[in-house]
Amino acid sequence: MIFLMQHYFGEMAGWHLLTFFDYTSTRVMLATCQSLLFCLFFGPYFIKKLSQLNAGQPIREDNGFLLGELHKSKKNTPTMGGVLILASVLSSLVVWMDLTSPFTIILFLTAVIFGTLGGYDDYLKLRYKNSKGLSGKKKLIVQLLWASMVIAYLQGFLPESMEWLRPPVILEFAEGDSKNVLLSLQEYSSRIYVPFVKEPVFILTGAAGVILCAFLAFVIVGSSNAVNLTDGLDGLATGLCILAAGTLGVFAFLSNHAEIAAYLNILYVEGSGEIAVFLAAVCGACLGFLWFNCQPAQLFMGDVGSLSLGGVIGVSAVLLNREFLLGLVGGIFVVEALSVIVQVGSYKWRKKRVFLCAPLHHHFEYKGWKESKVVIRFWIIGILLSLLGLISLKLQ
Repeated sequence: MIFLMQHYFGEMAGWHLLTFFDYTSTRVMLATCQSLLFCLFFGPYFIKKLSQLNAGQPIREDNGFLLGELHKSKKNTPTMGGVLILASVLSSLVVWMDLTSPFTIILFLTAVIFGTLGGYDDYLKLRYKNSKGLSGKKKLIVQLLWASMVIAYLQGFLPESMEWLRPPVILEFAEGDSKNVLLSLQEYSSRIYVPFVKEPVFILTGAAGVILCAFLAFVIVGSSNAVNLTDGLDGLATGLCILAAGTLGVFAFLSNHAEIAAYLNILYVEGSGEIAVFLAAVCGACLGFLWFNCQPAQLFMGDVGSLSLGGVIGVSAVLLNREFLLGLVGGIFVVEALSVIVQVGSYKWRKKRVFLCAPLHHHFEYKGWKESKVVIRFWIIGILLSLLGLISLKLQ
C-alpha cells in the first residue's frame, strides 16, 4: 500500500519522504519488523482464544503406542498457529509490497490456497479428535492443481483474461562487449540451474517440457509436504523455514539488481524484489511465532502453517529458478520426507522398518535424544546448508 502510494502519487503530491519506501532493501527490513511485531503482539490473544475453543493438538499414534509417551505434555496444546503466521505475513504484504506485481499475486494466492487446505485439515482433526484429518489424495489434488496453474503462468499458457499478469524482464549477462540476452518467461523457466554452476545444466524445451512441468510440480508439492512432515517437534520446522526462506530471499534480492546480478553472474529478474519482501515477511512472522513455539511450545502451527509455508518456499524457488538450491538449503526437509518414503516402502514390501519411527526426528527421539537436542542439531545442519547455498553465489 505504501509502496503504491509512493509509486503512483508520491511525485505528484511532492511526498519526497516517501521515496525512502521505494527501496527494496527498506521494504525488506520493514516487512520483517512488521510481521515479527504483529506476531508477538497478537500471539497471546490468539493462544487464549484457541484455548477457549479447546483447539488442542491431537497426538499421533504409531504402531499401537502413542508418541504421547514421548510427547504427552503436548496433548491439548493449541494448534492452527499457522493462521497467526499467515495473518502476520499478509499484513506486511498489504503495506509493503507492490500489489500489482505478478510475483505478489502468485505468492499471495499460494499462501491463501495452501493455508486454506491446511486449515480444513486441522479443522477435521479437531472436530473428530484424531490425527488423520483430510485424506492425502485430496490434499495432493489441490496442491497439484495450484502447482499446475503456476507452471502454466511460467510457460506462457495464460488466457487473455489474465494477460494483466505481466511477465518480468529477464536478462542473461553476456561476457565482454556482447549485448545482454533478453529471455522470455518460458525460456527462463525451461532452464535448470544447480548451485556452484553458472550455466544451466539442462534446458528442457519441446517434448522435454513434460519432464520440466512434472519436475516443477514435484518441487512445489514436495516442498509443502516436506515442511508438513518436519513439523513434529517444538520449533523445528519454524526455525528451518526461517533459514530456507531467508536464503531464497537473499537470492531474490540480488536478482532484482542488474549491476549486482551482472557481478555475481546470475540472471537479472525484474521485480524479484517482491519475492524478497514476501520471504522477509515470512522470516519475521516465523521469528515471532518461534517466541511461542519454542520448547515447551505454547502453540503449534498445524497444517495451516506447515503446508502454506512449504508451498510458499517451493513456489518462490520455482519463480527464482532455484529448485536445486532449495534442495540444498532445505536439506533437512528433503531428508525428513525421504525417511518417510523409505519407511513406508520398506514396511510395505519387506514388512520391516528401517527407522524406529518416521519422520527422522522421531527416530532420534526413540534413540533417547532429548527433543531440544534434536531440534538444535537439525538447526545447526540447516545453518550450514544455508551458508553453503550463499557461498554458491561466488563459487560458480
